[in-house]
Amino acid sequence: MSQQRILTIEDDPAIRRGIVDALRFAGYEVLEAGDGKLGLDMAVRCDFDLLLLDLVLPERDGLEILAEVRGVRPGLPVIILTARGEETDRVRGLRDGADDYVVKPFSVKELLARVEAVLRRSAERPLDVSEVVIPGGQIDLARHEVRFEDGRRSELSQREVDLVRYLAANPDRAISRDELLANVWRIPPKGLSTRTIDMHIARLREKVEREASDPHVVLTVRGKGYMFAAFGEKR
Repeated sequence: MSQQRILTIEDDPAIRRGIVDALRFAGYEVLEAGDGKLGLDMAVRCDFDLLLLDLVLPERDGLEILAEVRGVRPGLPVIILTARGEETDRVRGLRDGADDYVVKPFSVKELLARVEAVLRRSAERPLDVSEVVIPGGQIDLARHEVRFEDGRRSELSQREVDLVRYLAANPDRAISRDELLANVWRIPPKGLSTRTIDMHIARLREKVEREASDPHVVLTVRGKGYMFAAFGEKR
């Protein structure tokens, strides 16, 4: 397995040096930038597996960089680095496509744990799932449509498409409601009701299951969350 590479964009030299040293000690290859202009250039030009992105940067704002990166590399894992008082920007960062965040000051142990978790999740999901096989039919994510062999068709909302894409990218794995909130809704799960997840799952089952009351596609894993059953090739 090749060494994983992480790009760190952080303008504080002491913090950046601590991050770089910790990552290298943990076995990662590291690229680094100390301002937003260089960081953006490296983010769109260089080859790497994960981006650690400070939000407050000189020359280019971290959220601007996140938007640019998401435009050219939509599947790239991103962890944002924020100061304790930047809750609004932290929430916006998650909504705009960041996978996780770390609040300064943070411990090396916490940073490495979050890096490992995000890389593990990203490795388990393909970058572009367009069709998913289900019993008796298929889900066409590009067309926002579910088609069954008996002629039944249903349209999917954008949220339902996002939900299917994430679940189908992690087949046969129990996914918690908090993980879905963070990675599909792009909002921090702490302190929020997960009832919205259950309601969306219920509506999704009406469209992708032969019988919504007897699900075989989107399964409930008691005490853990939901799991997408793998039936065939995803393209």
